[in-house]
Amino acid sequence: MDFKGFDGPGGPGAGDTRSVKVMIAGGFGTGKTTMVRSVSDIKPLTTEETLTQATADVDRLIGVADKTQTTVSLDFGKISLNDSLMLYLFGTPGQERFWFLWNGLFKGALGAVVLVDTRRLASSFRAIEEMERQHVPFVVALNVFPDSKGYPVEEIRDALDISPNTPVVTFDARDRASSRDVLVALIRHLKDRSAVALESR
Repeated sequence: MDFKGFDGPGGPGAGDTRSVKVMIAGGFGTGKTTMVRSVSDIKPLTTEETLTQATADVDRLIGVADKTQTTVSLDFGKISLNDSLMLYLFGTPGQERFWFLWNGLFKGALGAVVLVDTRRLASSFRAIEEMERQHVPFVVALNVFPDSKGYPVEEIRDALDISPNTPVVTFDARDRASSRDVLVALIRHLKDRSAVALESR
C-alpha cells in the first residue's frame, strides 16, 4: 500500500520516512500488550506487573479471571509499514486506577486503535469516550478470543454508540499479520479523513 502522500506530524526522518504516533487503547484485558508485542519490529517496552491479592478490591477481573499481569504505565513498540511510514505504538493501561496517565499519552497522537472484547463491550466504553473527547480519530478492533461470539458489525456499532464513519474490524491480537492489517485500516481511515477535510476547504 502506498502511504507516500500521507501527511503525518513531524518532518521526514531518514530519507522520506514519516513517523506517526498511534495509541493502542481499550479496556482491561482486551489485548493491547499482546498486539504491541505481536506487531512491533523491535522488542517492545512493556510495563506489566503481577496482579496481587492486595489489588483484588480495585482491579475488576470479571471475564478475565485468568489474567495474572496488568500494564501499569504504557507499552511501546514500532513498526515500519513500508519505507515511507513508521508507526510508533503507545499502548495505554486498561485499569481504571491508571487512567490518569492517558492525558500524557494523547499528546501528539495522530490516531488510535481501540481494542474491544465482544464478551465485555462495556470494558472499552471509557476508551471510546476519551477518543471522542480528545478528538482523536480511531478504528475499533474486535479482538477474537477462543470463546468470542460473532456479532453483526452494525450490532456492535450500535452497542458502542460510534459513528457510522468509524471503521470496525475483526482481528487476532496474537497474529502479526492480523494486527498489521488493523494499523493499515487506521492509516486508510486517517487518509480518508484528511482527503475529506481538504475537499471541504
